[in-house]
Amino acid sequence: MTPATPRPDAAQPIAAAHPALPAIEQAIRAQAGSGFHIAATREVGGGSIHTALRVEDASGAACFVKAGDADCATMFDAEADGLAAIAASGSFRTPAVIACGAEGAHAFLVLEHLDLRPLQSDEDGERFADALVRLHRDRGDRFGWTRDNFIGRTPQQNTPHANWAHFFVEHRLRPQFALARTKGFGNELLREGERLFDRVPALFLDYRPQESLVHGDLWHGNAAVLADGTPVVFDPAVHRGDRESDLAMSELFGGFPSSFYAEYRKAWPLHEDYEQRKMLYDLHQLLNHLNQFGRGYLGEVQRTLARLERVLPARGH
Repeated sequence: MTPATPRPDAAQPIAAAHPALPAIEQAIRAQAGSGFHIAATREVGGGSIHTALRVEDASGAACFVKAGDADCATMFDAEADGLAAIAASGSFRTPAVIACGAEGAHAFLVLEHLDLRPLQSDEDGERFADALVRLHRDRGDRFGWTRDNFIGRTPQQNTPHANWAHFFVEHRLRPQFALARTKGFGNELLREGERLFDRVPALFLDYRPQESLVHGDLWHGNAAVLADGTPVVFDPAVHRGDRESDLAMSELFGGFPSSFYAEYRKAWPLHEDYEQRKMLYDLHQLLNHLNQFGRGYLGEVQRTLARLERVLPARGH
C-alpha cells in the first residue's frame, strides 16, 4: 500500500498485466460480490519487493494488489495479520484486507485501495502522533508476537519472552548479524556483534519498556494520511516491543513533521536515555538494510557500532 501516483500510461488489458489476475479477480468477487470484473490494471509504486497493482472494474472501483511468487504467500499472510492487529487497536486506519491467497506459481494480497498523501502539515504530524500513542498504549504481557513475520523481505523471529533486552538480542540483532555473514560481509562484523550482545542489558538498567504494540517498520514510506487528515499506516512488521523502537525508526530516514515528535513527547514523554537506545534500534534497521540492499549501508553499520562501543560499559563491568 503506497501513496505513490500510478504511471499515467500504465493502464493495461487484464491479460497483459499479471498471470495471477484471473485468480485475483475470483478472490475479490468472493468478498466484494460477483459484480466485480477487472477491466484494467495499473502498476503503481510500492513494488520494490513485489509487483504492486491497482486493479479496477468498469465503474472505476479499485483494489490494491501485491503479487509475487508462490513462496511470498507466508509473507502476505503475515502482513494481513499485522494490518488486522493495528486495526483492532483502534489507533490508525489501515487498508482493509480483502483477500490473501495463492494460485499455482503465484501468491497475492488484495487490499482496500485508499487515496493517500504524505504527512505534510503540523496538524498531520500531531494527528499521527496521537494515533501512535494509542497504538503503543495497546499492551500485552510478553514481548514478541503470536507468529513470526517479516521486516521488508527479511524473516523476523517473534518468539515471546519476558525480557526485552534478551528478546532484542536473540530475535533482532543476532539473526541480522548472522545473515550479514552469509551475505559476505565478513567474520569481523559478526565478532563486533558478539562483543555487543552481552552489553545490551546495560542500556535497560534504569528503563523498563512496556510490551507495546509497535508497527515495527515505521519510516515515512509506510505512513500517510487520507484527504481528511486521518492517519494511515501499512506494510507493518508488528510485534510487542519497546515503543522507542518505532520512534527511532521514524527518525532514522527522516520525513516526519517536527510537530509529530513534539506532540508524541507531550502525550507520552520519552525516557532521558532514549538517545543511547536509539543507536541500538538504528543498528538493527541498518543491518536489515545492509542485508537487503547491499554494501552501501556497511559504513553506517560500522559507525553505529563504534558509537555504541563508546557509550556501553566494557564487558564485565
